[in-house]
Amino acid sequence: MPILRWDPFTALARLDEEFDEVVRRTFGAASYQWVPPVEMATDGTDVLITMEVPGVDISDIDIEVADGRLTISGERRDTWENSRGKVLVREVRYGTFRRTFQLPDGIGGDQVEADADRGLLRIRIKNVTRPVDPPRKIAIRSGEAAEQPKVIEAEQK
Repeated sequence: MPILRWDPFTALARLDEEFDEVVRRTFGAASYQWVPPVEMATDGTDVLITMEVPGVDISDIDIEVADGRLTISGERRDTWENSRGKVLVREVRYGTFRRTFQLPDGIGGDQVEADADRGLLRIRIKNVTRPVDPPRKIAIRSGEAAEQPKVIEAEQK
């Protein structure tokens, strides 16, 4: 009887493939394979969105403002797929992505700027938040203390 060695990488790869197959059968094939994480913050009246897009070529990213929504879509391509052997474990996700954010009323494409550096896409949406007026006390007049309108009589000649 031959001795078989247990290879943990082969077992993990098989488990990963079986899990993917179960998810595909249950939920159908996903149109977007991964979702880049984002961070949103305010900077004065601007909103900053920082998205992690390592390994994504900037020419593969599309930013669009339409119908009150900011949509960021793109694709991370697996450039080594044909040049290597069988993948044993795959934790890096490749494929298309899409993130959509609702914009406040009155915000248009001319208020959106984007730049990218070292795998981070930064989007600035200008003048989104408005300064909040501080609370103001309003005096309440009572009926007796309320000022009565003065009647000005005209002189008759």
